[in-house]
Amino acid sequence: MVDLIPALRAFARTFCRNPDDADDLVQETLMKGIANIDKFEPGTRMKSWLFTIMRNTHYTRAKIAARESPGLLDCASSRTVSEPSQEWSMQSIEVRDAINRLPTHHREVLVLIGVLGVSYEETAEICGCAVGTVKSRLNRARLGLLEHLGESTSGSLLEARNRLSGPRYMADMERRLNRT
Repeated sequence: MVDLIPALRAFARTFCRNPDDADDLVQETLMKGIANIDKFEPGTRMKSWLFTIMRNTHYTRAKIAARESPGLLDCASSRTVSEPSQEWSMQSIEVRDAINRLPTHHREVLVLIGVLGVSYEETAEICGCAVGTVKSRLNRARLGLLEHLGESTSGSLLEARNRLSGPRYMADMERRLNRT
């Protein structure tokens, strides 16, 4: 279980924006896993079993939170005061926001497969759906991500990235920095 903590943390970040909340979710998942270790079936993957526990725990928490504290998720005090000025930082924020705008079931599949490298079969087991559904959700997640980023194709997204990291762009940025 200890070796799976980094993967659990990464998966928890798909559910929780606040790192402390993500760590709490990981801790609760591990506690439930240890308490129910007798229900783990030998021969199956511990990682998938713990991811399923985490997913179910998160959904249970979300239902309870929705009943107990309406309006708390859009609280003005949780917003940052000033945005960073670095281009790469702004782009990572845009990508993170675009991922967060995806429906939960699309975001889960995108993170499990695209970020954590979980197989389609394991993802299907974790999400409780068929492999075909996982592939469909992943495709829709990718298209939704491109749409939220204002790109029409994955090729145009790569072109934009290359343009922003190319030598002309870097020289232009250096000139601008030297003027100030």
